[in-house]
Parts: sequence; structure tokens; C-alpha cells
Amino acid sequence: MFISDILAQKRPVFSFEFFPPKTDEAAKLLEKTIAELGPLGPSFISVTYGAGGTTREKTIDIVSRIKRETGVEAMAHLTCVGATRDDLKQVLDRLVASGVENVLALRGDPPKGEQAFQHTEGGFRYANELAGFIREQYPGKLCIGGACYPEKHVESVNPAVDLANLKRKLQDGAEFVVSQLFFDNRRYFDFVEYARDNGVTVPIIPGIMPITNANQAEKMTSMCGVSLPYRLAAELDARRSEPSAILEIGIAHATAQCIELLRAGAPGIHFYTLNRSNATQQVLAAIHAAGLSAVA
Repeated sequence: MFISDILAQKRPVFSFEFFPPKTDEAAKLLEKTIAELGPLGPSFISVTYGAGGTTREKTIDIVSRIKRETGVEAMAHLTCVGATRDDLKQVLDRLVASGVENVLALRGDPPKGEQAFQHTEGGFRYANELAGFIREQYPGKLCIGGACYPEKHVESVNPAVDLANLKRKLQDGAEFVVSQLFFDNRRYFDFVEYARDNGVTVPIIPGIMPITNANQAEKMTSMCGVSLPYRLAAELDARRSEPSAILEIGIAHATAQCIELLRAGAPGIHFYTLNRSNATQQVLAAIHAAGLSAVA
């Protein structure tokens, strides 16, 4: 089922994002996480794609297995990094053949050790070009999603330029967007208002990452150009040496974010799980208790 059709049902959509494991131990953790989160009835599960296609095979395998073995809709991330049109078509052909119907079209981050995105000869420079290629090559076969950035993409010179880039993705084929993580809901609300005022009508799913580790959260915010609200940053810093306290703070903050977002009309929540289940389970339990979890 297309994610655009799930969103059209006008009830909260809850989804989980995983990344392909790099070790056997990490693979076991991911299997455990999928087993624990699957019964919660996600609307869809997405699987990321390593820079330069480094996890290409694992992404295809995991997405295909989720779709085949769990019956949950699966969305494969796909990037322009290190790939020609032919490379991308081969990946897309395999996804379609395996029954996958949803793809997130991304430009992608530079490979480790490189400072800037490098265009591959015979490939694409931007996510909108990839979205257009997918729409042209697979009409009626794949639903295309895109990414958006409430605090702007880290490489964009300003929010207006960033929104113009988003509108190009939508014009070229993206049917919904998932936001970069954020910790201040005002960022999301302001972004949605600005987007709507400028003609963006597609669903904008907020992306939420429950904080489970202070250092990891700070690394993510630095890498993604995302800000931490002062009070949250102060709480994390004060309890940095207390893992259980950090987890409690992170779950409480993510829960408050999700409840406010849903009550304000957000189409759902996309959880950045970091391949762990506990925090997401607890946040969803609180959402359910608040009467906001009419999962598709």
C-alpha cells in the first residue's frame, strides 16, 4: 500500500526508522527491536541507506523481509551518492520485484571522510532529480517520499532557499515529506505554517528522536544543524553521568512533543529509533494513554 494512501485516511500515522546493522551483534539487536516494535502496529517502517550505497544490499534485504514477513508497509531510503542512473535503476527494479511500494528519495550525505557532496558522473545532483527519475521510470508502482528540515538543511544558506528546494522535490514527484528530527515544536509549527503559506499542501510528518544518551544527542544535533532547547540541554548536562535519568528525561520530552504535535493536527509521528525499542515503546504507550493513537 502506498504511504500516500495511508496518510489519506486522515488518522495518526506512526512509523519507525531503522538503519542497516554493521556487525552481527547489531544485527541481532535490530531483529530484537523489529520483533518488539512490530506488534505496536506501525503504519510503515523505513530503512536508511548508507553513504555511497555502503549498505545497499542490507537495505534491500531488510526492507524486503519486513514487507514479506511482517506485512507492515516498508519504505526504502535511496540516495544519489556514488550512484549512476543505471545503478539506481537496478536497486529500484529489485525493490519493485520484492513488493516494496514506497521509496524516500534523498540526495544523501557525503561518504565518511569527505566534506562535501560529490556528484557522480551519470547520476543525480539533487533529491528532486532522483524523485523525478523514479516517477518517470515507475509510474503507478512506487510512492515517493522526501525529506524536509524545520531548521533548514545544514548546507542551505537560509530557510527560504531550503523551502524552494523542497518545492522542487514535490513538483518532481514527492507525495509526502518526513521532517528532520527536532526538539523544539515551535520549529515544526513555524515551518509548516511557512510551507503552507507558500503553496506546500502535502502531509508533513514530524520526525522525533527520543533522547537516550546525552553525548549521542549532542553529536546528532551538531551533525544535523538542530538546536536543543535551553532547559532540555541544561537537564541533560546536569544528569550526564546518570544513564537512567537521561533516558527518563528523553522519553518525557519526546512524549510531550508527540502529544502536542498530534493535538495540533500533525499527521502522525516518525520515530528515529536508533535501532532500539524501549524509548519508542514508552512514548507510544503514553500517546495511547492520551487517546491519540488511532494507528492505521
